[in-house]
Amino acid sequence: MRLEMLSRDEIETIHIKSLEILEKIGIIIPHEEIKSLFEDIGATVNFNTGLVKIPPHIVNEYISKAGKKFTIYGRDLSKKAEFGAGKRNYNTSFGQAHWLDSLGGDRRQPNLKDIEKAVKLGDYLKQITIPGAMADPIEIPLKWRCLAVAFEMVKNTTKPIGFWFHDRSSSKFLNEFFAVLRGGEENAKKYPLCYPLFEPVSPLSFPFNGVDLLFETCKLNLPVQVGPMAQMGVSAPATIAGTIAIENAEILAAICITQLIQEGTPICYGGICHAFDTKTAQIIFGGPEQVILSIAMSQMGKNYGFPIYINTGLTDSKTLDAQAGLESGITLGLSSLTEADVYGHMGICGMDQAASLDMLIMQSEIISYIESIHREVSFDDETFAFDVIKETGPKGSFLNKSHTRNNIRNELWFPSLLDRYSYEKWIKKGAMDMKKRCQMLKEKILIEHIPEPLEKDIKFDLEKLIEKAKKELSI
Repeated sequence: MRLEMLSRDEIETIHIKSLEILEKIGIIIPHEEIKSLFEDIGATVNFNTGLVKIPPHIVNEYISKAGKKFTIYGRDLSKKAEFGAGKRNYNTSFGQAHWLDSLGGDRRQPNLKDIEKAVKLGDYLKQITIPGAMADPIEIPLKWRCLAVAFEMVKNTTKPIGFWFHDRSSSKFLNEFFAVLRGGEENAKKYPLCYPLFEPVSPLSFPFNGVDLLFETCKLNLPVQVGPMAQMGVSAPATIAGTIAIENAEILAAICITQLIQEGTPICYGGICHAFDTKTAQIIFGGPEQVILSIAMSQMGKNYGFPIYINTGLTDSKTLDAQAGLESGITLGLSSLTEADVYGHMGICGMDQAASLDMLIMQSEIISYIESIHREVSFDDETFAFDVIKETGPKGSFLNKSHTRNNIRNELWFPSLLDRYSYEKWIKKGAMDMKKRCQMLKEKILIEHIPEPLEKDIKFDLEKLIEKAKKELSI
């Protein structure tokens, strides 16, 4: 099953409009080395303003040169996320500025201990392919925060991970971190643990550090996930077509930058634009526009041959209620039909308002539900069960048949959280709603799940590296 909304002609028109934006309007890149590289290949560069105008032939050339398949691996190499292979992956948030211990409660600043819990939960939940840090620990100085976060994460999961990279200096230490973890630089190249999220700043500009750190990540051939997150009506035109065109232009410019730094760098096309609610002055995570934009951006990325990342399965609700379930379920359910490669960021409460483990638990159940819809259904002699129907006959029961015992567990999806009890039994079990069931499962996992520990010698070497980074980066 694949859901599409753009015609072949519309895809081509969007591509042409994006090329016109880059050639005639241009994009701001505040990085001297990149500006020089663009000038060398024939782009029009204003070194004072940083405005770069990129001719269409350059854009098309670098689209063709970019890597279009990659895999990231956890500490356990059997736990991996494949991109460009027709697989659906799910990641949790890379880090939020606020934290909710309980939905509906007070927000607070997150800390490193929150990352331990978040990653431990992501390690346990089989639906989550790439656990994210979920918290941005404010108590750690920004200059070396990404190293502390990465260390906390690898201690608590054997899966591939996601977190915020910061700048070139800290990324240099991250390269050393990955090499220590893998037992050498070659293995770090062969088995990348994660990727940086390269975020253009809409409309039509790039942050210096986001560009600069790619000169380090390319040394290990890390894949790059590009995601501008243009907002319709604020940082993009107040139309779906205009938003798609500018988001696509920013992604294509980012691809050019990555390939100028190192040809063949693998790319994940992040079509993560959003609408903006002019009534509340807030970005929209769970609206119908998010589905429309995600479907369209998936088609654009697939048209270029790239693996796709989209922002769905999220909600604008600040608590675990009917709105949260409705928005998360509908946006993820429909967008799962686009054949995107990774969906996220799960575990966000509201529109980047805070991280919530309770919300993550519910969204994990939604993922499980949706993945069950995508299963293969077998149609053969065993499953048609003609002989069983004949044996049972009219007015008989299939409940006591061995065929039922042998097949029912494969044919039915059994939820972890959704309630299917009779009314009387639901009352007897405490009449718990979804919010309470999520809280209870969260606490159970955090108490009982023990992630596979990091090897002592690797842990020791990583601790030494972080101490070295703290000293050098704090100067």
